[in-house]
Amino acid sequence: MRRRYRLPMPPGQKAKLICFFLSVALLSLTIVGTNHLRSLLGNLAVTRVSNMVGRVVMEAVSDAVNSGEIQYNDLISLEKDADGGIAALQSNMAEFNRLQSAITKDILDRLGQVSEMDLTIPLGTLTGSALLVGRGPSLSVRMQSLGSCSAHFENQFDQAGINQTTHRILLCVDVSMSILLPGFRTSTQVSNAFSVAETVIVGDVPGSYTYFDSGNPIEQDAFDYSINNG
Repeated sequence: MRRRYRLPMPPGQKAKLICFFLSVALLSLTIVGTNHLRSLLGNLAVTRVSNMVGRVVMEAVSDAVNSGEIQYNDLISLEKDADGGIAALQSNMAEFNRLQSAITKDILDRLGQVSEMDLTIPLGTLTGSALLVGRGPSLSVRMQSLGSCSAHFENQFDQAGINQTTHRILLCVDVSMSILLPGFRTSTQVSNAFSVAETVIVGDVPGSYTYFDSGNPIEQDAFDYSINNG
């Protein structure tokens, strides 16, 4: 019976085969690492941008309130009846629109000043191992964010006691951010509501006023008021 002998693999071919398997393994690790890095970067970017937007919006609104730019008497006029009681509340729509435009512009200007920031992730975090999270040298990635902003006012009425009603004016700010990262993009939206002016109405509740509890912008309720009480 004749025996068959397998010829040894030439050294050059063996080296090529080893390089091939190493390349496949390296490519697989690169793909897994890239997907994991993209997920981590996306989550970190959304968190950082959301915190930044919340801080910027709060500072802009606080500055507007503290500077006296937002005054209840400039926004609402109290109409009284013959007995001196409050009969109606009338909104100054021109002032509401001016404030909405000014605050929106201020927020966008502030966001433009912090549109770029660096994200750093320790390389140990990319492994997915709980033991290596936060360890190793850091990978720095530049991030850019672009945003749009809208603002509107809403009314809120609360019972404050016997024959007392608290009227609050709420400023609702919605910011949508598009976040650009190397090779992909993500987005987030941040919404906040701030009480910017209020007064306590003492006596009988007015016979008519711009009231709503459905979340409609104040312009719509002012229109409804004018239709119903015109």
